[in-house]
Formats: sequence, structure tokens, C-alpha cells
Amino acid sequence: MADPTPERSPRFDDDLLGLDPDDPEAQAFAAHLDRMLHEGPTFTIEGYLDGVRTFADSANRAEGGRWWAAVALAGLLLAIAAYTVYDALLFVVGTWL
Repeated sequence: MADPTPERSPRFDDDLLGLDPDDPEAQAFAAHLDRMLHEGPTFTIEGYLDGVRTFADSANRAEGGRWWAAVALAGLLLAIAAYTVYDALLFVVGTWL
């Protein structure tokens, strides 16, 4: 059975010294600092996929208008991808006939 308490962030030893590590708000702030200081690969496929993962994670945390904006952006990107695939498919089929 999994332990329901999250791991203690090492940020409480340096950056957040003096804050209660069991406080949910302090834990959320430590997670925020981890996300802000995360340096991943750039200009690579892994970097782009990491950016998509970051966008999805932030969209899942968003509420209200920001959530709807993220949903609209994701829907728009999917619609553009679907149109591009459809257009390419028509080109290929038109070329063969």
C-alpha cells in the first residue's frame, strides 16, 4: 500500500528554512519552486515534449478561465493537426489517381 504522505522536499533544508514541511501551502510552494527552477533540454525532441508535459501539467492545475483557454488552445492545435493530416491524405490520394 502506498504511503499517502508525499516525500519531504529538500527545499526545506535550504530555500524554505523555517517553514513547516507538513504545511500543505509550504509543500505547494516548494513544488512551485521546483517547477520554476527546472532546466530541461532545449532545442531537442525531448525538450519540446517536456514543454508539452509542462503545459499539460499547468493546464490541469488551472481553474476557471485559464482552464478554458488551455482547453481551447489544445482543441485548436488538434483541429489544425487533423486538417493537416486530411490535406496530406487528399494530396496523396489525388497523386495516385
